[in-house]
Amino acid sequence: MAEAHTKHHDYHLVDPSPWPAIGATSAFILAVGLIASLHKMFTGAPVVFAVGVLGVAYTMIGWWRDVINEAQHKGDHTRVVQLHHRYGMILFIASEVMFFVAWFWAYFNTALFPDDPHQIARQALLGGQWPPKGIETFDPWHLPLLNTLILLTSGTTVTWAHHALLHDDRDGLKKGLICTILLGLLFTCVQAYEYSHAAFSFSGHIYGATFFMATGFHGAHVIIGTIFLIVCLARAYAGHFTPKQHLGFEFAAWYWHFVDVVWLFLFFCIYVWGAGASAGAGGH
Repeated sequence: MAEAHTKHHDYHLVDPSPWPAIGATSAFILAVGLIASLHKMFTGAPVVFAVGVLGVAYTMIGWWRDVINEAQHKGDHTRVVQLHHRYGMILFIASEVMFFVAWFWAYFNTALFPDDPHQIARQALLGGQWPPKGIETFDPWHLPLLNTLILLTSGTTVTWAHHALLHDDRDGLKKGLICTILLGLLFTCVQAYEYSHAAFSFSGHIYGATFFMATGFHGAHVIIGTIFLIVCLARAYAGHFTPKQHLGFEFAAWYWHFVDVVWLFLFFCIYVWGAGASAGAGGH
């Protein structure tokens, strides 16, 4: 019977797992709680949201633990499996690129044609110009430029960490990861401060909606990437990564560089070009 269950191939047949069901249920509860809280639909909405958040966190911790065990202790991540993981990560990042293409499309669809004669309502709302009349945009050479420098620096520190790992310099790996995580947290804090001082809101006009959707979802990706790197740092301290096998860290680095590149597009398209004449005159 033991021979019947012996694996004679390099592929990983995933064991039955509760995490997809638990994660989907938790995400649904989180969404319901968040929507109900924003609309103040019932008094217990914040509790529902908190339960959803805890469920998602529980799923993340449990699922990551299982994947790490597969890689570190069970030996399921063979060279063939690693190759397929890389294909999967590439496709995931490609899907994320298309996700941001949708936000850029929504932004430029209006920004490039603010006086479209076929869109009478658009002319009335925007005043035939972009940014719309009455919108005080951010000065791109103030906090947005600072955040650009922060993210570009974080790209160099995560590359430092990767280079150190390839040369089996575990001290350099840890220091590079710590610096990248701190820079990611700093970026999030600066963006939160910027949002709190915005002269426009999300609702009421297309500029605020497209601005906060594009930059806000990027901010969410920075937070996700920071969590990704924190997990890698914990694994680095546990001695999990080797110069020849470090898929978890490699994917975190790919994801972080993707976040960097997206921000460069956001900075130049939305903050610099989208600020219009106020960019040179020193906007908000």
